[in-house]
Amino acid sequence: MNSDKKLFTFEEIKQKLVNYCVYQDRCHAEVEQKMREFVLIPEAKEEILLYLMKENYLNEERFTRSYIRGKFYIKNWGKTKIKINLKQKGITEKLISTCFDEIDENDYLNIITKIYGNYEGKLKGLQNYQKKTKTIKYLLNKGFEYETILQVIEN
Repeated sequence: MNSDKKLFTFEEIKQKLVNYCVYQDRCHAEVEQKMREFVLIPEAKEEILLYLMKENYLNEERFTRSYIRGKFYIKNWGKTKIKINLKQKGITEKLISTCFDEIDENDYLNIITKIYGNYEGKLKGLQNYQKKTKTIKYLLNKGFEYETILQVIEN
């Protein structure tokens, strides 16, 4: 047995995982990762997961919606970057698409416009086309779609 894993009773582990989920919305992958810190048989893991879902501590849709709102409105990530990161967390394409209604289309365009203006304004001593190219690359790295970026620049 691994000596670095802590020994707790089933109820203690269950309570720790409840607290983990209450602190912040989590996805299944994060909870399963957290479970690896404890010595648990597969049946116990399954029982805890079922309990967390039944009591609504673990809700994949709520997690996805919260994640999308946070990454867009706080970190100003584009839909592409958000989608890639959610897929890495094991969220399905269908659920991701359903939850993207959390981002208001006007807000999306406004954020791109704002970031474009701020970033381009910081670039000094470059030709206009160089500024435009660098800014587009920057926005692509933030996860915004090329077509949407161009649409914003045209206006």
